[in-house]
Amino acid sequence: MKRVAIITSSDMGFQGKREDLSGPAIKEIAEREGYQVVSMDILPDDRAMLSRRMAEIADENQAELILTTGGTGFPRGCYAGGTEDITERKVPGIPEAIRAYSMTITKRAMLSRATAGIRKKTLIINLPGSPKAVKESLEYIIGALGHGIEIMTGEAGNCARQ
Repeated sequence: MKRVAIITSSDMGFQGKREDLSGPAIKEIAEREGYQVVSMDILPDDRAMLSRRMAEIADENQAELILTTGGTGFPRGCYAGGTEDITERKVPGIPEAIRAYSMTITKRAMLSRATAGIRKKTLIINLPGSPKAVKESLEYIIGALGHGIEIMTGEAGNCARQ
């Protein structure tokens, strides 16, 4: 069973002034797809704090996948930079696919600064902040993630189909 850590970036959520609906939406979809949720954090919109938590999860091999929500928009969104600060390799196809799909729903998808990357053997993906956009985005990409994680961790050795 693949493990996933979920991190929500929200000043208001961190202060207990707003209920996090996006993190639980990610949890529901991930568990339905067979992932074990190993942690759920709500952190403020603080680039260094978010980077430290993502790095800790990857460096301690706590999860093969980190899904983040929030913190990707204007003006204070800091997940894109924080993710790029700590990843060793970019995975641009994932956020490109999310944006392309989301553009069929709302032109505001072009405003997303989300990114994705790999640190050690952990794939990190920034998702949007709204529960609706999280569901749309994650349901669109989750089917392909398992194979990518298997390649990344060495469980599968080849992407070629026979």
